[in-house]
Amino acid sequence: MRIELEDTFGDILRKATRGTKTSVEVLAATTGIADARLAEFLADKAQPTRQEAEAIAARLGLDAGKLADSGLQRWYPQERKLPPFLAHQINAPHPSNGYFLFLPDHKAGAFVDPAGRPEPIIDAFKRRGIDLQYILVTHKHPDHADALGAVRKAYPQAKPVINPIDGATLAGAARNAIDAVDGATLPFGNGEIRVLYTPGHTDGSCCFVYEDNVFTGDTLFAGSVGGLFGDRFGYDVLRRSVREKLLPLPASTAVFPGHGPSTTIAQERDHNPFFLS
Repeated sequence: MRIELEDTFGDILRKATRGTKTSVEVLAATTGIADARLAEFLADKAQPTRQEAEAIAARLGLDAGKLADSGLQRWYPQERKLPPFLAHQINAPHPSNGYFLFLPDHKAGAFVDPAGRPEPIIDAFKRRGIDLQYILVTHKHPDHADALGAVRKAYPQAKPVINPIDGATLAGAARNAIDAVDGATLPFGNGEIRVLYTPGHTDGSCCFVYEDNVFTGDTLFAGSVGGLFGDRFGYDVLRRSVREKLLPLPASTAVFPGHGPSTTIAQERDHNPFFLS
């Protein structure tokens, strides 16, 4: 099943104008594009020309070619087959992604972003006879964490892993959590899960790296970045988090975001308009 991109051209335009504190009026005045035309872009009721995309990109600090590809819907990520230890679910009723990591040889597993109905998460580990070792929470928002308490109740030995800034808002559900601080490592099977602290979407947003896969929550999407919901950090920090922590990962690294389809670091370097080539 094809999963649609999380962000449209209009979404990208909204995030960039908000992040740079650029009003539609200022954008119109500096690009020569009429307010009404920009309003159509924001509502996804029109596609930009290459020239319009270039003008918008120059004013907002985006990559012109990548932005044009987004506006003209010329790019969709080439998804890779999931590795055998990984499974994906939509965290219904939320439209968010949850990810299972199963290591049957070690009878150990982990789950990324427990949200929505907890039963599919709990039952999947029980069916396989695998202990849930870690509950990895990329950030505090309910569509990524509202099943944490129920999953912990079913697997009291499982350790939640969340950055303490966001964990403070989850009260008892994050009690005795492992602090997801930058560079922390978690032993997992014969390897480890590595934490990258990537503030911006929220002040405590983090990503998790296992082998050649990174789980990015709402920090990085295919062709876009997350919105801004932090009290301490904003747009510049979010972009720096991606530019300094995620894009330097090996090009072949698979990216599994909190919404939308999977992608790769190589594809994000080549196609994400928030980052100049």
